[in-house]
Amino acid sequence: MKNPIYVVMLASIAIWLTSCEQKKEDNEESKVFMLSDTMMSRIRIDTVRNEAVRNELTLVGKVVPDENQVIKVFPLVGGNVEEVNVELGDNVRKGQKLAVIRSGEVADFERQMIQAQSDLLIAQKNLSSTEDLFESKLVPERDVITARQMVDKAQAELSRVKEIFSIYGLGKSTNYVVKSPINGFIIDKNVNRGMQLRSDNSESLFTVGQIADVGVMANVNESDIPRIKMGMPAEVRTISFSDEVFKGKVDKIYNVLDPDTKAMKIRIQLQNVGFKLKPEMHATVSLNFEEGNQMQAIPSQAIIFDRSKNWVMVYHSRTKIETRPIEVYRSLADRAYISVGLKPGEAVISKNQLLVYDALND
Repeated sequence: MKNPIYVVMLASIAIWLTSCEQKKEDNEESKVFMLSDTMMSRIRIDTVRNEAVRNELTLVGKVVPDENQVIKVFPLVGGNVEEVNVELGDNVRKGQKLAVIRSGEVADFERQMIQAQSDLLIAQKNLSSTEDLFESKLVPERDVITARQMVDKAQAELSRVKEIFSIYGLGKSTNYVVKSPINGFIIDKNVNRGMQLRSDNSESLFTVGQIADVGVMANVNESDIPRIKMGMPAEVRTISFSDEVFKGKVDKIYNVLDPDTKAMKIRIQLQNVGFKLKPEMHATVSLNFEEGNQMQAIPSQAIIFDRSKNWVMVYHSRTKIETRPIEVYRSLADRAYISVGLKPGEAVISKNQLLVYDALND
């Protein structure tokens, strides 16, 4: 009787133990980390690639208008400024009135025009009369030649005065109108209503510049001059648009050093879409150049710095994500070069990876 009861008891104990083990395994499986669909939609996975190592040179500069599309407007006459029709920063069209100067010089030019027209008319009438007298044998031929010379002289004087009117843009009024020579923006203004201008004034009244294309003038230290090449790609950032990167290239190298700063200037040409970049804005310029060697590269945003080390989250599957230490050779704004820790073709999480790191390592 004891043996059957003993057998039954052993069987019951075995079943109970098996059930406990099964529950333990089920609990362990339920604790395995797995990325949810929501989390998968929030992360970004990038592939490790073998790339040429780039270096970055950071320079400080300022935005300047294209020097080939900037015109200074000088007063061609002296006088009293009656009107100023534009302000600093205004967008103007070619031929638009910028200011009006009431000038005694313009009045004198008008007098010269009237005088030249009158002299030509008198000379022409004198020539006609002389030719009639010559045909009647009443005057010698030299008088006709002299009369023709007087007509030519009067015609030349009238042409000279007309050319002055054309150059100065004068009309029938004694006022001199200052007009914009090109389409652009008023980037400098040195005149106000009521000012008295001398005829020998050497200061420009306005500076008009087109800023659809602008440049960034940057200073290069002597030690960095050998790295600068024509056509180098450049990225420009400004305080006003801190989240936006303006891309251009080096289009001018000024092969002289400033005697005060001992720096060489370069110019980066940029398209100014929406006129966001304003002349005199401060800018930070990043120039990229290749060093010649190759290394594993990933987005610099993928790196996590914790416990005095650099880490990346290596993605194998939704349930298998590895926290791996790495050694960074160089980190730029967008790319980081890894000397130890990664192989080409491996996948790393480069967006919201810190959430995954905290979930796996807490």
